[in-house]
This record gives sequence, C-alpha cells and structure tokens, in this order.
Amino acid sequence: MSKRDYYEVLGISKDANEAAIKKAFKRLAMKHHPDRNADNPEAETKFKEAKEAYDILSDAQKRAAYDQYGHAGVDPSAGHGPGYGGGAGAGNFSDIFGDVFGDIFGGGGGGRSRSYRGSDLRYNMELNLEDAVAGTTIKIKIPTLVSCKTCHGSGAKKGSSPTTCTTCGGTGQVRIQQGFFSVQQTCPHCHGQGKTISDPCNDCHGQGRIEERKTLSVKVPPGVDNGDRIRLSGEGEAGENGGPSGDLYVQVHVKPHTIFERDGSNLLCQMPISVAVAALGGELEVPTLNGRVKLKIPGETQTGRMFRLKGKGVKPVRGGMIGDLLCKVVIETPVKLTSKQKELLREFEESIHGDKQKHNPQGNSWMNGVKKFFDDMKL
Repeated sequence: MSKRDYYEVLGISKDANEAAIKKAFKRLAMKHHPDRNADNPEAETKFKEAKEAYDILSDAQKRAAYDQYGHAGVDPSAGHGPGYGGGAGAGNFSDIFGDVFGDIFGGGGGGRSRSYRGSDLRYNMELNLEDAVAGTTIKIKIPTLVSCKTCHGSGAKKGSSPTTCTTCGGTGQVRIQQGFFSVQQTCPHCHGQGKTISDPCNDCHGQGRIEERKTLSVKVPPGVDNGDRIRLSGEGEAGENGGPSGDLYVQVHVKPHTIFERDGSNLLCQMPISVAVAALGGELEVPTLNGRVKLKIPGETQTGRMFRLKGKGVKPVRGGMIGDLLCKVVIETPVKLTSKQKELLREFEESIHGDKQKHNPQGNSWMNGVKKFFDDMKL
C-alpha cells in the first residue's frame, strides 16, 4: 500500500517553515498519543505516521530529497545514498518526545531551582461574646517555618552555594526510556530542585527554613461569630527556594456567655421574675452589652412572654441592621418558704379558688381539656 504524502499527513503546505512543521506534529502527537488512546489501536498507527512525517520534514537534507524524489528519495532501498533512511525508526525518538512533551512533564529549561509556595496555617482563637460583638485586637503567638536568616533561604552554608544537580543537569527531571516511549520523572537525587547542597547551613541543616514562634496582632472586626475566619495574607509558612509564604487563617470560636445566647444578629436571654411581679407588674433592670436599661413588666405577665429591646443586639460583620435583644420571662416559684409565708399562700389560693375561670384562665382551660379527654376514653 502506498504511503500518504508527508505534507498531507501533517496537514501543512509544502512551503511550511520549521516552526509550522513542529507545531503541526505537536498537535497530532497530542491527539493520537497511545497513552491517551489506550483502546484505539488506530491511534498508534496515526501517531507513528505523524512521527515518520516529522522525522523527514524536520531534517533539511531529508526534506530536500523527499521534495525531489518523493518517498523513494528517503527510502534506503531506493539507493539514493546514505542518510536518507528513516521511517518510524529514524532519529532519536526520545529526543523528539521530550521536545514535544517536555512542557507537560516539567522538562525543558535548565538550571533553575523550583520554588514552592509555603503552606497555609490555621489558628483557633477563642473570644468572649463582648469582644466578638464589639471587635478587638488580640496578640497571638504561632509556631511557623520562616526563611533562615543565616543562609537567606538557600540551605547552603555561609560562603557556599547550591550546585547544579549532576543527575538531571539542573532541570529537576530525569528521562526514562520505556520501550517505544520516553517519560520524565522527578529527579530522585535533587527531588526536583535542580540543585544539590554539599555543605548545608548549620542552622537550618540545608532546609532553608527554620521553626520560630512569632507574635502577630490580629484585628478582630465587630460582629464576628462562631466559624468565621480571619485571613492574614503571607503570615503562613515561608516558601521554599524563595517562593511566597502561605497565609494564616484565624478560626473564631466564641465562648458561651453566662447571660446571653447569640442567634444571628439577635441576642437572647432568660429573665426570671417573681410571682408577685408577674401578677402585679413592676420595673426591672435588664443588662445589655451596652449597659443597663429599665424594662416595664405589665401586670398579669405569663411565663414564656418575650420582650424585645430594639437595637440591643449585634451588627453583623458582613453588614446589615443591628439585631435586637429578646428577653424571655421565666416566672420563678419561691423556695425555702417560712411557715408564715406558706400560710399566706394558702390563704391566697383559697381566696381565688372559687373563681378559677377568672383568675386562672389557662389552668382552667387545661383542666377542662383533661376532663374531656378522660370522658372520651369512657365512650
């Protein structure tokens, strides 16, 4: 079967320059590479065809022979002299493979050490409710890796410097031939750095970084809540080989408060009052995060009633209206009564016993419901 025209295989014109030839082969190699088409045997055939066309057209002497004699000009059996043999076996395929795919596997470039961004860090910060609502500035101490001041992060002893890795030639990658293919892997000698240190720094032992505890001032904005994070850019671990530092994320945890409970932008609290105040009414002094306020309790207040104090809550950290303070009434039953007090309560109970519907409407309604429940069960 006759071979296809090499220019047709690569999809280029006969006056294409070297860059166009290389670009066309890259495109086809990426498309038909067997590693990307494991279940398609036809792809390997097309890949070899494109490789053969590239071998001929990328070589000026072979291309000239091909342009003059066609396939016979590069066929060694045709007798056109040495150097025109080729096909898929001609040339060093690993060189072509590395040239085309080097940017994918990290090959190519020479002599540069890779730099890496430092790791991000997390710090758990506990705040009391007052500081979380009002905002504050807190100093924290964190352990972290910082660039070694002795070797300025190079890892080499003062007066010396890292040397180019002899295994990979400074690329940080080594090429391994695996049959028909060539792949690049991280250099096992320098671990991808491209450089080795024969005389390491005494302080950091060649790492280029040392552990320190540093003190930072964290500005806590007003209104933060449980789970909020404060990001301190560049305050994480130092990068390797001059890479940028990571960030520090301060995780906020608000400690439980003895009086208030937070619910979004609102604050909640329970307000115990005596039976007498609940029945007769009165005035109570209520605490808020901004000071004390007077609250009037109307007569006949029942337990569970909610009083709302506008604007006495929290202004959310992400903006919005200030919340309210919600005070829930809890009527407290008196304890440790004297004999006289107990007698007075009995007299009071007897005084209203004859008119339960009037004085205890909720209790009376509940008892009627209980009576009906039991009556229905007898039917």
